Amino acid sequence: QVQLVESGGGLVQAGGSLRLSCAASGLTFSRYAMVWFRQAPGKDREFVAHISESGGSTYYAESVKGRFTISRDSAENTAYLRMISLTPDDTAVYYCAANLDTRYRHISPRDMDYWGRGTLVTVSS
Repeated sequence: QVQLVESGGGLVQAGGSLRLSCAASGLTFSRYAMVWFRQAPGKDREFVAHISESGGSTYYAESVKGRFTISRDSAENTAYLRMISLTPDDTAVYYCAANLDTRYRHISPRDMDYWGRGTLVTVSS
């Protein structure tokens, strides 16, 4: 049974930082690209960051480029999202997802194979 469990969300002031974690189990972690999405109230789920199965390639949404860093630790079967310079616009539920088709860089929610339940990030002004 595959499980992705996010943690690390919370309330932070604008300008602050957080590190989200996504612990994976029940799958061969090194075979999956890991992807972070977020969904703000009343909005569609949107792509945030992607990391290849090897960790050698990363890709970011323009809105977070330079502020967010995605990484992964294969020994811990965990993906991370380091977020700095947070603004109220970053307020959302953050989800991690796993994608097995590593021939291409998939960043659409419909292409993900597995999802976590999300962790809430609230940035106050």
